[in-house]
Amino acid sequence: MKSRLGLLYLYYCLFMFGVVFAFLFPLFLIPILFKKQHRLIGVLNRWWAKVVFTCSFLPYSTECRAKLNSKKQYIFCPNHFSYIDIPAMGLNPCNSIFVGKSEMASVPFFGYMYSKLHITVNRSKLKSKYSSFIKSKEAIDEGKSLVIFPEGGIVTTTFPHMARFKDGAFRLAIEKQIPVVPVTIATNWILLPGDLVPLKRYPIKVIFHEPIHPDSKTWTIQTLKEKVFTTIDTELKKVESDYNNGHR
Repeated sequence: MKSRLGLLYLYYCLFMFGVVFAFLFPLFLIPILFKKQHRLIGVLNRWWAKVVFTCSFLPYSTECRAKLNSKKQYIFCPNHFSYIDIPAMGLNPCNSIFVGKSEMASVPFFGYMYSKLHITVNRSKLKSKYSSFIKSKEAIDEGKSLVIFPEGGIVTTTFPHMARFKDGAFRLAIEKQIPVVPVTIATNWILLPGDLVPLKRYPIKVIFHEPIHPDSKTWTIQTLKEKVFTTIDTELKKVESDYNNGHR
């Protein structure tokens, strides 16, 4: 009975996701048609996320461990365990665009918006990965902040233990001298890990850690990658411990 209710709840949340997008779609056409209005993407993403989570009865919260300057650029690097991670990153207090899987572009209407406003990449093709890296550099030159999932997708099967990080986000940060913000999406592995159903009702929490400025010669891709991994992993272990202790 619980699994059936959880499945119905998942379908309801997906329905709300689509309904809210349908209302916002005309507004997403503004930054599509007028490229200089790209900051509106982040504003619409926040509206979308907050309305969907509220209407889906999913409590949510964000925590910024340091003040983020909305006028500066950042590369946000969150862990990735769940399909809910993308709308959760819509809660980002700074306007940003995503670098994500090219499969997203195949979803009707949503895919059109995603492919026009964000950067898509097919990680199985070298040419696509190189093209997305070039587009990411161009996006930074245009003044945009980026959200890049450094695991390269939902890769791990041992939630909440992350897969190894790929180099792209950190190479980009060092080349462009852009601060990296580690982001812990703390609880989505409890709500909906991977593609498992049904959906559980549990508070969503997103933690934005202190930015790491790779403006010193001591930073390499490897050291930056390890720093971000450790920052997120330390927080995830705390959440895992608290959750396990509460369910004994």
